[in-house]
Amino acid sequence: MVSPELVDACKRGDPRAFEELVKATHRQAYTLALRLVGDRQEAEDVAQEAYLRVFRGLSGFRGEARFETWFHRIVANAAMNHLRRKGRFGDLTAEPDDLEHSMPDTAADTERVADRDELDRALARLPEAARAVVVMKDMYGLSCREIGHEIGISEGAVKVRLHRARRRLKELVYGQEAEVSHEV
Repeated sequence: MVSPELVDACKRGDPRAFEELVKATHRQAYTLALRLVGDRQEAEDVAQEAYLRVFRGLSGFRGEARFETWFHRIVANAAMNHLRRKGRFGDLTAEPDDLEHSMPDTAADTERVADRDELDRALARLPEAARAVVVMKDMYGLSCREIGHEIGISEGAVKVRLHRARRRLKELVYGQEAEVSHEV
């Protein structure tokens, strides 16, 4: 968690404070970018773009939300813009048959790390539009309205994409058609 004092120092233009902010948040920025764009080099580019936006916009951060919430939105927005520029942020067109890999349903604590890796691989196989809504909603807690604003679609369209994305993710992870029980 980034301290309010560190944010204030960055807002005052302290370059060491901004360097510390980058060190404290780089892993989060890179991880979110990677989950959204699906490519390591592109994720680095997105994270770099996000830090430029943070640097330029930090004076406008009012502290009404947690810094991390504001920061994640910037990273997500940079990733969405990157995908749009690359022409890779399209409709959810992948068919369930295209999702070949499956993961066994395990509940043991010792297998959770492996399961997380499998989930990350499954997320990477989703189309960008599907991955984006799932990551922003389920991993970063944005509302459907906020996601719609970030990616430029209506709240209702987000809910539809989210439902379809979760269904496809379950099919990919469990290798079966599964009823989505996660509420939108």
